Amino acid sequence: MDYAVAVHEEIRNLFPAGADIVQIDEPYMQARPEKAREYGLKALNRALEGVSGTTAVHICFGYAAIIHERPSGYSFLPELAGSPVQQVSIETAQSNLDTAVLRKLPGKKIMVGCIDLSDMEVETPQKVAERLRKALKYVKPEDVIVAPDCGMKYLPREVADAKLRAMVEGAKLLRAEYS
Repeated sequence: MDYAVAVHEEIRNLFPAGADIVQIDEPYMQARPEKAREYGLKALNRALEGVSGTTAVHICFGYAAIIHERPSGYSFLPELAGSPVQQVSIETAQSNLDTAVLRKLPGKKIMVGCIDLSDMEVETPQKVAERLRKALKYVKPEDVIVAPDCGMKYLPREVADAKLRAMVEGAKLLRAEYS
């Protein structure tokens, strides 16, 4: 809980310094769901207590370059419905996530990871749109934020750039469908 207090102070200082959104990256709630249920959510809630600004949490499966096998579902995700965080960032591309779990997060904006960082092949915009459509079955379009699965630091720059461009074009396809 002392760590949560320290994170809380940092977050409180970031908004007055000009941050629009503060995201907490959380690699252990997914990896250790029993401990997360025991005290992880309590710690996250303490870190966000009284914060007046947009906050997000990224529930991570681990970097694709390091963690090669991924489950098809999160072991700790619906529990975030009880958190004051406004945005939840998830990975769907690498794990081929069953997005039905997203209906258990009403009122949250969902950052839908739609770029597979374990594959050097660049997605087509159509593939990106297809991945996003899976989430749109359970989340209103205005509550979807398009994102890569996780950090792109292990990708060569030209691959990362091309994947981000495909992500933008895939989002454009969906905007045309939903507007």
